Parts: sequence; structure tokens; C-alpha cells
Amino acid sequence: MDILQPDLQRYAEQHTSQESDLLKRIDRETHARVLMPRMLSGHLQGRLLAMLSHMIKPKSVLEIGTYTGYSAICLAEGLAPGGKLVTIDSNEELEETVRAYIKEAGLEHIIDYRIGNALELVPKLTGPFDLVFIDADKENYHQYYDFVFKLVPLGGYILADNVLWSGKVLQSKPDKDTWAIQEFNEKVQHDPRVENILLPVRDGIMIARKVKE
Repeated sequence: MDILQPDLQRYAEQHTSQESDLLKRIDRETHARVLMPRMLSGHLQGRLLAMLSHMIKPKSVLEIGTYTGYSAICLAEGLAPGGKLVTIDSNEELEETVRAYIKEAGLEHIIDYRIGNALELVPKLTGPFDLVFIDADKENYHQYYDFVFKLVPLGGYILADNVLWSGKVLQSKPDKDTWAIQEFNEKVQHDPRVENILLPVRDGIMIARKVKE
């Protein structure tokens, strides 16, 4: 998943602000107890998400794909005073663990954690959301993008994770998920309503800023 060589990855992390003790523990416990721990944002990407949130100072954030709560806690760091973050995930088995992490972070009144199918829940949201982070099932990225676009105000941001898909986006005969990511990247690249940049950080993050309705 990591694009950088392991030594360069470690060097980058060594020259990046440290995680909180809680985030380190979430990382450690996720790798020890949860299936597919590579889904966790981790140190470098987590600090990037926190930095972007601090720069944007969103009043409201929407995250599609909570997993074990690491990225939600990072994104909540930059919320404007009185800000809220809604995060949605379909994995009921992780709910108790994630709620415990959110409470320990002191964010239980700031992070609105919802369990359910994002394809059903997101269309019911009213927004606006100054920042959206999409990190869920890849085949539905294009639908999530369409759903959230109208909820993001002009100047707002949409982020999507895993847009390099371990380098498989270069394949000429992709599998279903790879094809979905390729199509999503093309969709954003050719959307005249946004300015976008694909950052080759970890597994790739697409950042799109809404400039037109």
C-alpha cells in the first residue's frame, strides 16, 4: 500500500509531528485485534488529515468510513469552535470499541458516530459540510462523491483515500475495485466544478476543492 520505500517511509514519519498516545494505542490495538489493519490511516496520513483540518478550520465534517476511529479523531482536531463531525460506518462489531475511543478522546459530544449503510444514510443528510473524507467501499466512491457534492459549499473540500490502490490504478486489465478507483479519479479530474490534486501519500489521497456549483 505504501508508495514510498520502507526506509523513506520511516524517515518521513520520523520527521513528522508525533501522534497522541491515544492514536498510537488505536494503531497498535487495531493491528493486534482487527481484520485488515492496513485500512487504518496511521501516523503520516493521520497527521496530514489533522493538518488539513487545521488549515480549513471546518465547522462541519463528514466522514464516510469510520473503521476504528483513528481518522475521525484526527479530522476533529482542526474543527472550528462548536464544530461537529459526522462519521458513518457499516461495521456493527467495531461500534463499542470506536465509541470507547471517541469517549476517551473527549469527543463524544463532537463526533456523531452512526452505524448503517452510507448509501442510505448520506442522502438523508442536510449539510453543509466544509470537509468530506471518503474512505469506504471503493465501488461506490462515485456515488458518494455525487451524494456529498451538493452538501459541500463553495470553497469546501472533498477528500478520498486509496486513490492509488497500491499502484494498481496503472493496470490495463483492472479488477472491479481497481476499475472503480480509476473511474473515480477520471471523474474528479474531468469535473469542471472542482480544482483537484492527487497526493501520492501512503495509498494516495485525492483532494478536490469545490469552485462551482
